Amino acid sequence: MVKISLQINAQLENVTELQPANQEDFGWCMKLQCSSCNEETQDFVFCCLSESSETKGGRGSASLVIKCKLCKRENSIDIVKDSLSSYKSEDSGKFKTIVTFDCRGVQPVAFKPNDGWKVKADGDKSNATFELDLIENEWYDYDEKASDSVSVTEFQYRFK
Repeated sequence: MVKISLQINAQLENVTELQPANQEDFGWCMKLQCSSCNEETQDFVFCCLSESSETKGGRGSASLVIKCKLCKRENSIDIVKDSLSSYKSEDSGKFKTIVTFDCRGVQPVAFKPNDGWKVKADGDKSNATFELDLIENEWYDYDEKASDSVSVTEFQYRFK
């Protein structure tokens, strides 16, 4: 079992916090690579904290159990619940771990942020909350309470 963390980096403008809107049901969208034969999933797959599948041989359960198409090996990835974290304004411009995965026989190689995110606008001005998607790796809006623009730009990720 190997623990691999997803780290993100973004520029936040008039935003105090970025995180999945619902951490229990958020679908972490990734491509995975089999550690045995190095075959990569053709499509992105979703890993979700609220879902659990039994692993073969009675070794417990995981957020996602997947069979490699090439070598037919059963692999699994589980979200470490205590690892979930938000990305805050003080993290802006730096990589920060927002989730850690317990990987067995597989490792994530690509991440797609998709939709289902939320931001809190600058609390000193308005404390408004916006739901957004990061499909384009950026997001822009206008906070009417604060009469100011809000944005998430230069979104990047890495696995560590």
